[in-house]
Order: sequence, then structure tokens, then C-alpha cells
Amino acid sequence: MPDPWTQVWHTLRLFAVDPVGLGGLVLRARAGPARDTFMAAMPDLGLPKQRLHGSLSDAELFASMDFAATLSCARPVYRPGLLTKPSAYHLSMAERCTAELAAKLAAQLDAGQSCLVAFDEGADPDETLPLALSDRVAFWIDLTGLRITEPRDLGTDELMSARAALPMVQTSAEDISTLVQLSTRLGIASLRAPYFALRAARCNAALNGRLSLSIEDLEIAAMLVLSHRATCLPTSEPEPEEQAAEPPEPSTSSKGTPDQDVLVEAVRMALPDGILPSALAQRTTATGTGAGDSRIARQRGRPIAPRRRRPDGRSRVDLIATLRMAAPWQKLRRAAQGRISVLPSDICLKRFEAQTERLLIFLVDASGSAARTRLNEAKGAVEHLLARAYSHRDHVALIGFRNSSADVLLPPNRSLVLAKRRLAALPGGGATPLADGLHCAGLMAGSALKRGMTPTVILLTDGRANVALDGQRDRKKAAEDAELTADWLRASKVRSVVLDTAIRPQKPLQSLAQRLGADHIVLPRSSAAGMTQAIETAVNT
Repeated sequence: MPDPWTQVWHTLRLFAVDPVGLGGLVLRARAGPARDTFMAAMPDLGLPKQRLHGSLSDAELFASMDFAATLSCARPVYRPGLLTKPSAYHLSMAERCTAELAAKLAAQLDAGQSCLVAFDEGADPDETLPLALSDRVAFWIDLTGLRITEPRDLGTDELMSARAALPMVQTSAEDISTLVQLSTRLGIASLRAPYFALRAARCNAALNGRLSLSIEDLEIAAMLVLSHRATCLPTSEPEPEEQAAEPPEPSTSSKGTPDQDVLVEAVRMALPDGILPSALAQRTTATGTGAGDSRIARQRGRPIAPRRRRPDGRSRVDLIATLRMAAPWQKLRRAAQGRISVLPSDICLKRFEAQTERLLIFLVDASGSAARTRLNEAKGAVEHLLARAYSHRDHVALIGFRNSSADVLLPPNRSLVLAKRRLAALPGGGATPLADGLHCAGLMAGSALKRGMTPTVILLTDGRANVALDGQRDRKKAAEDAELTADWLRASKVRSVVLDTAIRPQKPLQSLAQRLGADHIVLPRSSAAGMTQAIETAVNT
């Protein structure tokens, strides 16, 4: 299927034959003509369509009280939620789906009565559907860069006939073994992948009027279900030495099942030109996007479940939740006609979950020892991380320490141009006032905590401290002051990452990292790119 749209239409046809068994599909596309074309061709899945978004509450998802009926009947009357009946769920902005909502939708899919169409509108490769959902749907369609075309009639009569014939399609143990072994060779860890591939192969056989699987069915299933999950593309398996003298076997067995190399080649053909398999794996293993910690707020943020509390003058009363608490007790309280009796114990206060902004404080050692070894690589790593922080809307700050003190080269801001300019102007040489650098970073982090931010100190140094807090050139006192300052930072609950840039790992720096409660990353011969990857992994986990 060389034409991308032809592959899209065939994926839709397979999905329409068995939507519940295949779980669903992920549509990677921004709002536009291409997505409109796809939606116009979406066939009837035999399930009621239910639209969802990421800010739905539990009352909307599962059940909510009908207040008019409850008050009139003097007993709880509930209105069904969006997830109470089998449906074809359409999840908009799926890349912003929270872990809580993903778990609830995953439970619905595991029940085996519903399916999911997730609209992934992420602009960045790191913005993807949560793994809990992407693992439970068979197909992944990317419309990025596709030209507009006319919607295609997928054949309603053929789809209905295929649905009726699907239970009669038989599979052999050899077919199952082939798909499982292929998934293993492609580096796919989830057992749902070969399961979905087998169901897709049966759907393709039903569409073509076959009652057993053929080579074509397994190849199409591998292309549409396994290719986007692959983390590696293996080479052909070598023949054992003892079988070298035997005549070569044909590429298919007596039952018509292709060997592994044929299916691997089918997966290879399904991949876009120039894309690495490891990049495909990032769709389901992406790290965080740079957001800070979550905290409970009183006024703004994403609404979460209210709690029964006495009014404190700062939180807002949740009228609906309060009435829900009071409604079942009206008959016992013998409220007057036309009035509702509400007690202080019924009052519920609104709660919100707010995502704090993150501040990355780069604390860079610019002393003579660092300048002679790794300062240029450290500058390159910090510059790349500054660009990443800017794309994630993080606040960044830059502190350099050398000679007798630390200097704030860049206060917390989001100016990438200014950050690069200050970093390029960072000179090298002189002594190593590590304790003063940690003290300066701690003061900045404490100020950020008071403003509701989540600070992270990223220390790049070789660990050869030789200047104490009072300015004396005493290595022993300098090390003691650095350790005491590290204890203070840890007590302030400031997260830290220590990157050892020395040619040989320093034991005092390992001890300092333990006192900070920080990740200690040793990169004796890594380049700027290696430093960048190590720091990103530590910060985003």
C-alpha cells in the first residue's frame, strides 16, 4: 500500500469490522482539512458516539445526582455518566490526558464493550497519548504532511458482511506463534501487540471472504499494528551451521505462513523514509514535558473532587456538591415545605489542581580546573538545555562561580537570547568557591518556592572546592562549608542534580551529592550532547 491515504482507508475498514476487539486507534493530526476528511470517512462502528475531554470530573464520567428528582422523591436519584454504557469514545486533545483519566478509560477498554478514538493534537514529539491508553488500541494513524483528498466510501455492506463472517475465521497455532515471535524480534514488550495483530489479520481475512489466515493477512496486520510499536528492526536470522548443507527452504510453510524475514520487511516498508525505529519508541516512552509539581489550589486550576469542610473565607463553596450531600436527608430533617435543610456538615468546598511553574537553576563551575577540562562541553550542554527549557515554558536562571564568589549571571526569566548571551560571556579561571555557589543557588531556590514555583538546581562542577564561605583559601574548610550548605539545601526540599565533569570521578563530590539528596551523574569523557541527555533524563524523571 504505497499511497498513505490507501493505508489510512484500509486501517479504518479493519477497525470498523471489530472496533471493540481492536480497542481503537490514535489519530495524530492537528485540526484541519486532513482530519476533516478522515472524520467524514469514519464508518458507523455500531456503538453510540461519546465525546470526551480531559477536564471531565468523576460525576460527569460515572454518575451525578439529579437534584430535581431527588428533592421531589425524597430519595437519591442519579443521572448516568458518560462512561456508564458501552460507547465509541472520542477523546479530544488526547496528548493532555491526565494519568487519572487514562486509568479510568483503560478500565473501560479492558471491560471489552467500548472502543476509543484518540485525537492526538500535540505539536511536539514529546506530547503523546499516555502509555496506558496507547497500549490498549491497535492502530496509530499519522496525517501529518498528507495532502487533502476526497473522503472514500468504505463500503457499508461489505463491512456488515465481514462482521458477520468474523467469528467463523479460524487461526492456527502457527499463526499465533509467528506474530508473537515477530513482536519479540521488533523489540515490542507488550503482549497486547500480537493479540491486536491477530485480530487485525482475522478482520482482513473476513473482508476478503476467507475463513483462515493467509500470508497477506499477516503482512497487513504486521504493517498496521506492529510497525508503529517497533523499537528495532532486526536483520535476517542466520542459518545454523549444521543446516548449511541442506537445501534452502521456501519463504513460506506448507500452510502458507510467511517466515519472519518477510514480515520484518513488511514492517520496514510501513515506516516513513529516514525514520529511526528508536524514534518510534519515543511515542510511548516520552519523559515529562517540563511541568512542575502538582498542588491543591483554592481558586484556579483543573477542578477536582470537592471535600466536606467548614468555610474558611478563602475557598469557594461548591453549591452542587453541598446540595448532593444534603438531599438524601431532607425527609429525616423534616424540612419546611419548599425549603431545603442544609447543615454545616453538608458544606463542600471547591478544590483545584494547579501545575506549578518550574525553575531550572544552572550552577556552572567556571574555575580554573573546570576551564582546563570541561567548561566548553558544559557550556554547550547548558545552552541546549536552555533552549529545551524555553520550548517547555520553564523559567531558567544561570549562576557562575569562580575566584572568590558566585555571580548571578541571569535571574529567573524566559529570555533564551539573553541566557545564551550571558552564558557565552562566562569567563573561566580562578579558584572554586563551591560553597558560595550552592548558597547563592539556595537563596534563589527559596525565593522561587515562596512564589509557588518548583526549583531544580543543576550543578556542573569537577568538585575541587578550595574557597570557604568567608573567602579563605582553605580546602578543608571549603569542603566543610560546601557540605553544610548542601545540608541546608536538602532541608529546604530543593531538588538537585550533580554532574561530575572531572576526568576522574571525585569522592568528595559523591559525598556532596549524597548530602544534597541529588542524582550524581558521572560523565568523564562525554560530549555536550551526552551531558544534555543525562541531565534531561535526571530532571524529567
